[in-house]
Parts: sequence; structure tokens; C-alpha cells
Amino acid sequence: MKKFMDENFLLQTETAQKLYHEHAAKMPIFDYHCHLSPKEIAEDKQFENLAQIWLAGDHYKWRAMRTNGVEEQFCTGDASDWEKFEKWAETVPGAIRNPLYHWTHLELKKFFGIDKLLCPETAKEIWDECNAKLNTKEYSCRNIIRMANVHTICTTDDPIDSLEYHQAIKADGFEVNVLPAWRPDKATMVDRPEFWNDYIDQLANVSNVEIDSFDALMVAIEKRHQFFHDNGCRLSDHGLETAYAEDYTMTEINSIFDKVREMNGLTEKEILKFRSCMLYEFGIMDHAKGWTQQYHFGVIRNNSTRLFSKLGPDTGFDSIGDFPIAQPLAKFLDRLDLENKLAKTILYNINPSDNEIYATMLGNFQDGSVPGKMQFGSGWWFLDQKDGMEKQMNALSNLGLLSRFIGMLTDSRSFLSYTRHEYFRRTLCNLIGNDVENGEIPNDMNLLGEMVENICFNNAKEYFNF
Repeated sequence: MKKFMDENFLLQTETAQKLYHEHAAKMPIFDYHCHLSPKEIAEDKQFENLAQIWLAGDHYKWRAMRTNGVEEQFCTGDASDWEKFEKWAETVPGAIRNPLYHWTHLELKKFFGIDKLLCPETAKEIWDECNAKLNTKEYSCRNIIRMANVHTICTTDDPIDSLEYHQAIKADGFEVNVLPAWRPDKATMVDRPEFWNDYIDQLANVSNVEIDSFDALMVAIEKRHQFFHDNGCRLSDHGLETAYAEDYTMTEINSIFDKVREMNGLTEKEILKFRSCMLYEFGIMDHAKGWTQQYHFGVIRNNSTRLFSKLGPDTGFDSIGDFPIAQPLAKFLDRLDLENKLAKTILYNINPSDNEIYATMLGNFQDGSVPGKMQFGSGWWFLDQKDGMEKQMNALSNLGLLSRFIGMLTDSRSFLSYTRHEYFRRTLCNLIGNDVENGEIPNDMNLLGEMVENICFNNAKEYFNF
């Protein structure tokens, strides 16, 4: 019987162990999508305790705690940090077979050298030991990033953001690349006229453009796009239910703009036309500047109206959706491709039943200009666990080239989440190792070792070329 989470955790064969320890483990981390705070990196924040660095903003943990019968005050409410951590410690033993159980103990081991299982009996001891370390300079944000061997971080930023903290990080000479990524979703939210108009007014203010027409809106957005480019951004990101590819005319778009600017509601058809136009225009901008575009599709958000109204978005009430994707995605990508304006693209799906759709769709638009130009993004959100990652890599292997895969990202708000790269790398090595042991691929460690190193880091570094 294997010991829980020993050095060969998730590595079921000798081949897998060799691939991980001799090749994957040593590679730096290229974290090209996350939700870390650039402000906290710029200020090199020191967290006071384990709850602040571990539980604040982590809706994965909040969902588990609620499921375990924990009241909201201990998740997002006014309970003390210790009380929140204590409730998390009570929840962890019940999270066996949930990836949170693995992630929790990987983070304790990786960053704090703690092998004990977190439970009510060990909670105070672990709390005290971790807090003592967190209160040393060695555990500031930047030193945690260094500890994890991170090469590059791409945050997630709105077009109206000042990017002052990215500028400060660069001016400080921090050796890790911390770059912004463009997330313009709010500019498409015309289904909420009051919210959208308030956002457009903010956009007008930061761009110094009077936005009184659709053309003026595009001028303002292009100015911000250029501002992001000037500050090192080479990557966009869009969080959408599905691809938008309705037919429209510019006369219709101008009319829709005027209608919503006057605070009038739109029909469902008008909303889809406007979003289709915006998505196309964003794609054109990204291609013109040589950026990579990312699309996260399929989440149905804020399902609990009661708790959304109380707590707001990103608090743990989102689910896998089942939106139609194949036809609109094909139409959207084809339009850009037909005009030779299709940028490097990464697609992420949240519904595992769509794996083969994405993997085959991407093959339609590979054009030989860049290895792996069209990327099937790693298992994301509800799928960034062992089963989800294996299914994504199996679909990619069967229908594309796993060897050109740009690998894992954290998609996290926590500085301790870099262990997700380790979790991915162990899963990758185990997948390949099992194939070798089964005689399905050659036992060529030079070939396979190089492939593993490329997927873990080199492919991303070459693909983004920051």
C-alpha cells in the first residue's frame, strides 16, 4: 500500500516517476492565466495568517464548506479569520476524493513543509506553524512566487484599469514577468443597460473619448487596447456562455448602440448581434497587434438569485452550462480565418461533453504558420482535476497533437495555487507512463522527456514569445 501523497503521488509506474522527477519537476512555471492581484505583487504583500492567503476569494472552498453545512458567516461573512479557518479544517476530512483534498495537502507540503492531514485535531497546530512562517519576509507574495519557480504571470485586467501596479512591478525590476491580460467582457453586457452605460462612461473618462456613437466606442476601446499593448499585454481573455456569430449590418449595430445608450432595453436578437460584432472587432484588434486570444466558454453564472443579490458574482454559485457551441464557434472562427485575421487562439470548455467538439474544431483552423496555433486549453474550473485533465489530454491526443500543448495555468486568486501545476504535471507524466508500460508508445526517454518538458514550460514560452 502506497503512503498518501509521497514523492510518487499520482505516479503509478516507474516510467511516470522518471518522467516527473527527471523532467517535469524542474521546469519553471509559465502561468499565462490567473486572477492574482497585481496590487498585492507590487506591494509585496505579507499575509497575516493562513485564512487570508487561503480562504479569501476562494469560491472552490466556500462551495465545499456550504455543502458541509457551514453557515455563510464563516465563508464570506464577518467571522474571524481563525473561525473561518477552523470551519475549513472541519470540512477537509469530508472532502476526500474532491480535488480540494489533494490541493490542500499539496500546498501545505510544498510551501510549509507540513505532512500532517488537516482536520479539527491538527487545525491549531497547522494554523500556528503556517502563520509563523507567513509572518516572515520569506513568505511575502514575491518570495512565494520565487519559491514556486514562476517565470511569467499573466493577470486578468479590465480595459479601464490603470495598470499602475504592473508599471510599478516593472519599475521595481522584479525578475518574474508580471503582465496584464485584456478582459473586455463588460463592454458587451448590453443586456444590462444601466450597468453597461455606467461602464461606458468610465471607459470614456479613461480614454478621453466622448462615446456618443458606435464608432466612438471603437475608438475608445482601440486606445485602451494600445495602452495595454504599450504596457506589455499580448494576451486577451473572454468569459462567454458561447461563441457569438449572428449576422448583422453596421446600420443595425449603430441603431442598437443608440438604443441602449438611451437606456432602452434590447431584444434577445439585438443583444446577440451586438455581442457578435464586438467579438469580431476584438478579434481584429488582437490579430493586428500579434496577440493571442483566449475564450472561456460555457459557464452558467450566478444561479442562486438570492445569494447573488447578497454576495455578488464569483462567490460560488456558478455551474457547467450546456450552451450550443459547435456552429457559432465554427462561424466565428471561419469569418476571421477567411479574412486572414485569425490570431493565435486558446479555447477552454467547461462542459466535458464538448471535449471532442473543441479538439476537432481547432484542427479546422491550424494554418501551419505557428506550431499549435489553435490550442485546446487545459481542463478549466470544474475540470481542473485529475479526471478532467486526463479527459482533455486524451481528446487532444486523439484528435490533435499533445506534443504541441501549452500546458497548465492556475486560473486562481491564491498565491499558493501554483501546486496546481505540480498536480497537472504528475497527471501528465502518469498518463504517458501508463502508455509506455502498456506498450502503446515507445520507451524512448529522450523523446518523451523532451515532450514533457515542452508541455510543462517550453511550448508556452515559445508560443507566447513574451
